[in-house]
Amino acid sequence: MQFKMVHNNINVFDLEKSLAFYKEALGLQIVREKTASDGSFRLVYLGDGVGEHTLELTWLKDRAEPYNLGDNEFHIAFVVDDYDAAHKKHQEMECICYENTAMGLYFINDPDDYWIEILPAKR
Repeated sequence: MQFKMVHNNINVFDLEKSLAFYKEALGLQIVREKTASDGSFRLVYLGDGVGEHTLELTWLKDRAEPYNLGDNEFHIAFVVDDYDAAHKKHQEMECICYENTAMGLYFINDPDDYWIEILPAKR
């Protein structure tokens, strides 16, 4: 028996704002979508154009307030081929929330305050 990871899910408060962020900050593109027939939810799967793994953004129509992420002890990680250019871009976007230069990595946060780890391809 073999399992294959296919996607991770996060709930987002403002879908359009999140889609714009993930496109600008990480170059992710929509690979498929599903909208409930009654409009109560929308699922949007984002891909990096390289692998099959996707990030599923779930938007719920009746959600009235941003999500409480608690202690935010989880994150998503991305490897980037040009770490310095990515760091500069994220500085310009003012979305770097934590940096560990000794370990050679940093984190950005999305509009819902999910943390995303950025790692250089060569470590």
